[in-house]
Amino acid sequence: MKQKMVLYFPSTTTEQPFTYYLIKDYNLMINILKANINPRKEGRAVVEISGDKKDYLAGLEYLQSRGVKIFPLEQEIVWQEDRCTHCGACVVICPAGALVLERPEMEVKFLGEKCIVCEHCIKACPSRAMEARY
Repeated sequence: MKQKMVLYFPSTTTEQPFTYYLIKDYNLMINILKANINPRKEGRAVVEISGDKKDYLAGLEYLQSRGVKIFPLEQEIVWQEDRCTHCGACVVICPAGALVLERPEMEVKFLGEKCIVCEHCIKACPSRAMEARY
């Protein structure tokens, strides 16, 4: 199984090594796509978790038993190629490398599987070729 999700950590749990236990005890692969802790010490992480179905489900159960709230990543970024002017503004702002400028054609390409839904591209695109869908 492999799924992108959003994890919300209450302030009482942000200092616990959850990724360590998910890897060690549940044989899961964790890819942290985006994470932050607010001033109240509450955490939010966008992660991709993959592994055997049994381990995957047990790992999610472990997180929930520790107070972590889990939500599927329901938002996605969509590239409207017909609107794109290939200016490259989105390429320089994308932290995940999901938007690339192919050479020698100098055309923007969107690699959706790399997207971490940070929405920087939406703000940077002058032609509104990038959209968030829920």
